[in-house]
Amino acid sequence: MSTVVVARKGKTLAIASDALVTFGETRLPAGYEANAKLFRVGRSWLGTVGTTAHMPVLRQALADLPPELLQLDSRDAIFQTFLALHPRLKDRFFLNTKENDSDPYESSQFSVLIANRHGIFGVESYREVFAFDRFWAIGSGRRFALGAMHATWSGAKTAREVATAGVAAGCEFDTSSAGPVRMQTFTLTT
Repeated sequence: MSTVVVARKGKTLAIASDALVTFGETRLPAGYEANAKLFRVGRSWLGTVGTTAHMPVLRQALADLPPELLQLDSRDAIFQTFLALHPRLKDRFFLNTKENDSDPYESSQFSVLIANRHGIFGVESYREVFAFDRFWAIGSGRRFALGAMHATWSGAKTAREVATAGVAAGCEFDTSSAGPVRMQTFTLTT
């Protein structure tokens, strides 16, 4: 999988990822593939983990949404966006929505982090939306990233420092993550 993180510190925020792509036991390190774990949608940056098919599908599906349905500036707006996106993922991109027989809802099969001037957000497979105050991580390297960001938080001056520590820890200890760190930073408006 990957290590993707978001962090907010003072008026700064950052979203970052590792650069490794894997296919089973095959690794495509930086320089072999134009990795797009982080991509821009309007004034937001998104990071996603899971199957590599999610990246082009999610970019295209979001780009195809009418502007009135593509709102990423609050928790409720993001929920509405991903609610509108789900049937399109099934109909146009043939998303398999089943994970387990006991699933309470159809799954969108991905985890996404969103960073923009309004804050840092996460979307999980049942379209649960979270608004994070400090930091969060997704992917197979998330436990390492969360530990490093927690340890770095109090001494860090910027979100960049916190995010860098998170992805660096994922790259160091997770077998499915590798550098270089790719990052986007923002200044908050609120």
